[in-house]
This record gives sequence, C-alpha cells and structure tokens, in this order.
Amino acid sequence: MITDVLSWFCLVSGGLLGVVGGIGMHRFPDFYSRLHAAGTTDTLCAALFLLGLGLQAGLSLASAKLALIFVFLFFTSPTASHSVANAALHGGLKPLQDEHNKGDA
Repeated sequence: MITDVLSWFCLVSGGLLGVVGGIGMHRFPDFYSRLHAAGTTDTLCAALFLLGLGLQAGLSLASAKLALIFVFLFFTSPTASHSVANAALHGGLKPLQDEHNKGDA
C-alpha cells in the first residue's frame, strides 16, 4: 500500500515536471534558456519515472534494469544538452541579452 502510493507520487510528479519543462520550452525567449528548461527537467523527470516504475517492480531484475537506465540517462542527458549548446555557440547563435545589460560586459 505505501509502496503503491509512493510509486504513484513519483510517476505523477515526473509527469507534472515534464509538463512544466514543456511549458518552459514554449515560454522562454531564446534557444539557450529553452535548452536549460529541457535539460534540467528532463533528467529529474526521467529519474522520477524510473523510480516510480522501480517501486512498482519491486526488488527484481526489472528494477535493476531501470536503475541501469537511470545511470545512463543521468550521465548522457546533461552531456547532450551541453554539447548542443556548445555546437549552437560555435555555430554563431548568440544568447539573447537584456537591453539594459549590453554595455556592462
């Protein structure tokens, strides 16, 4: 009973976090802030989903596989976001700057 409630809490929280990340990607003004919204929510959203599924599976081979998937996503998702941002910067895409702070740098 407690495991089911905790599992569903993780699954619903992961889903809500995914929706918040999608809203952030839609609302933020430039590529880099949109990438930040996607990159940060993506890792935590996947972690919550996998934790919820692991709690549903119990202590089994399936939960071990879910843990390995989490480790893979934990390292590759931030690395991919960094690589995409770096490629965009080297491709000439400039970050959006505020009009008041252009002369400060």
